[in-house]
Amino acid sequence: MAQNGWQDPDVVDRMLAAETWAVVGLSGNPGRTAYRIAALLQERGKRIVPVHPKAAGGDVEVLGQKAYPSLDAIPFTVDVVDVFRRSEEAGGVADEAVAIGAGGVWFQLGVVDEEAFARTTAAGVPMVMDTCPAIEWRNRDS
Repeated sequence: MAQNGWQDPDVVDRMLAAETWAVVGLSGNPGRTAYRIAALLQERGKRIVPVHPKAAGGDVEVLGQKAYPSLDAIPFTVDVVDVFRRSEEAGGVADEAVAIGAGGVWFQLGVVDEEAFARTTAAGVPMVMDTCPAIEWRNRDS
């Protein structure tokens, strides 16, 4: 397990089993990591919800799914908020995830914010940091 429980295997397993993933920072650019991971989530049977500011005021779709400009614009429950933002921006997204009642927060590989982890988990929302679902599935599938 990573330091401070950021990659608690039980929490990782629960999130990997979750159905609806809001992917913050997901655009229609197939060259971006967020796009590739969202496609993998779909391959694994997950419902992805693209969240990107460029979706404001339009009918934007990414990977065949309607995009939303922010987490609070999503009109249904989200199981996991998967964050593809820099560490200095990710904490605010975690706070938004807590505010909308998300079931969990996942910070991607290289994204670490210890204070956000403390706030999020203190609010009763499980969180994973500094890893990727692709890595975790590969570790479990081998």
